[in-house]
Amino acid sequence: MSATSDRVVIGMDPHKRSATIEVMAGDETVVGAGRFDTGRGGYAAMRKYAMQWPNRVWAIEGCQGIGRHIANRLLADGEQVVDVPPKLSARARVFATGQGRKTDATDAHSVALVGTRMAGLRPVVNDEQLALLRILVDRRRSLGEDHTRMVSQLHQLLLELIPGGAKNNRAHFASWNGTAPIDASSGEQVRHRLSRAGNRQINRVLHIMATVQLRNPTEGRAYFDRKKASGKTSMEAMRALKRRLSDIVYRRMINDAAAAVAAGPGGHRGTTTDSSVTNSHPQAGSSEKSLPGPAATQLRTPLATVS
Repeated sequence: MSATSDRVVIGMDPHKRSATIEVMAGDETVVGAGRFDTGRGGYAAMRKYAMQWPNRVWAIEGCQGIGRHIANRLLADGEQVVDVPPKLSARARVFATGQGRKTDATDAHSVALVGTRMAGLRPVVNDEQLALLRILVDRRRSLGEDHTRMVSQLHQLLLELIPGGAKNNRAHFASWNGTAPIDASSGEQVRHRLSRAGNRQINRVLHIMATVQLRNPTEGRAYFDRKKASGKTSMEAMRALKRRLSDIVYRRMINDAAAAVAAGPGGHRGTTTDSSVTNSHPQAGSSEKSLPGPAATQLRTPLATVS
């Protein structure tokens, strides 16, 4: 930025409700300062204060962020504005004060120093089409976030009523928990990869289940080895195992839901009139007696057949 004897840089530290400025001459002499609110009255007072320096340029920190609103107002009024990156003003603050302590006044001073010393700062332009596109993009992102939040809330409510959520077959459940494969084919190579979407908590549970299966000589380990033998990579075989476990979990939830419906409002399945729960003279049935000894350890955990 070229400097003349009468040209000043007005450094600004902007906030939502206030703006602190410092007016600096070309020889880095501070010739003015002030703090103004960003309402109509405060903005008008700030511009009136700056009118005493006809040859002026505004240096504003963060014109793409917190300073955008006041930079656009100055541009609309015909003022010249340059954008000061926050990193540059932070460095100038440390060099000028010897420490990184922040106040609005020191921030405005460091911004004015950068505006005075640095050449090639990006001028802010009033591009109406770009501003309109930015508004449309922000609106689209907001609508997308609202849609995702509402769908997630609805899914949570439906999950309490229907296993797996609103959909009632196992492929949708796998898609919901992130174990459904994603096509990652390229050219002649046909392959699938793990999904990074879906419910990550349920996906983590399935991943732990698959890891435990691989640590022991289980049906899951045999299934994993068969996938490796058929040419799958370790990641692809793990993906296939997690999907298989997802189907088993889904079938178990369906069976549990059907069992709960079959039990009816009278109580849990298996409760009879001979049980100690319903008899005034407690007696132990065969299903209520203690085991005669420790149960035999079953090393292999068979995978249930998925229909």
